[in-house]
Amino acid sequence: MEPPPVSEVSPPQTPADGCVSPLPSLPAPKPPAGLNGQLGLYAAVIDPQTLQPLRAVSSLPNAEFPLASTYKQAVLWALLRQVDAGTFDLNQKFSVNRRTQSLGAYPYDGSTARALAERMIQFSDNTATDLLHRKVGLQNVQNVADDLKLCRTRLILPTKDWWTAQAGLSPTFAGTKLWAEATGKKRAQLAELIDQDAQKQRPDYLQRKLDEYFDQRYDAADDLSVHNFSTPYELSTLVANEFLRSGLTPKSQEIQRKLMALGCCKSGLLPIPVEIWGGKGGNGWKILTFSGYFKTKGGEHVVYAFMLHGSEQTYTMPLTRSAFKWIRSALGEILVAGDGGKTLDAPAPPPNP
Repeated sequence: MEPPPVSEVSPPQTPADGCVSPLPSLPAPKPPAGLNGQLGLYAAVIDPQTLQPLRAVSSLPNAEFPLASTYKQAVLWALLRQVDAGTFDLNQKFSVNRRTQSLGAYPYDGSTARALAERMIQFSDNTATDLLHRKVGLQNVQNVADDLKLCRTRLILPTKDWWTAQAGLSPTFAGTKLWAEATGKKRAQLAELIDQDAQKQRPDYLQRKLDEYFDQRYDAADDLSVHNFSTPYELSTLVANEFLRSGLTPKSQEIQRKLMALGCCKSGLLPIPVEIWGGKGGNGWKILTFSGYFKTKGGEHVVYAFMLHGSEQTYTMPLTRSAFKWIRSALGEILVAGDGGKTLDAPAPPPNP
């Protein structure tokens, strides 16, 4: 029995502006009642050589959503690129001070870059992330998206920067209207200035002012102004390349996969028979995101990206179960029977271009 048609297999669309855009896909199943706010989802079985979708479902694949901590996987990828280039040493040790400390728990002084990377992915440690992000270079993390022509993806700001801007503590951000549409060199220049503003803030003072903002004048529109962001399709594209076409040496690729396997939330995919997996999640005020790659025991390669913005729930982590219920439902539409899905037979992969 032939599987239901989902999307034509052909090269991705590349408009005149050079940005990638998704091929047509079937609508994702209806989300569970427990989810609310703006919801986006992209899930696809992909060809491991071309990275093109063999079968895909989506909901708002081109809509922009705040990434929260899901962006941290790009820091890891950019870091390992520099390891391979010989410009970054995973044994390098870092110290934490008032300028470099972000919100939440933070690592002890003397942590190696490898230890910080592990904390960044497994515990989503913000200070560990910022230490590595600044060392790698703000623009070098953004290059992860730019090199893939992901024009609706911003990865350039460390965590402390977007909170400083949202709390109204960045004179650079408050004093310009250029940031929202800035790209290239102009965005890089402004990001460096916003980062300098952020490093002037004591973490305890920043937390207090941020609490005041959320309690008194929160506007969901501000999130996309200050946060790193992407779309469900572009984030899935980044993940596909990260795991299957990273350009890393075998040693760095092994490190990347080991660390990403510490991320959230493999158990949410059960009972899908997963052989290889890596993922990252993120949450914030009314924000929740999850992305991942896995290879099924039947040999299919799969990527997914879930995004929520403007939830009725302030603290969104309790929505994780509902989020993965929707993700699993979407995956059930594209995976073959016996491999976690409803489809009886897998279509033949497309010919190589």
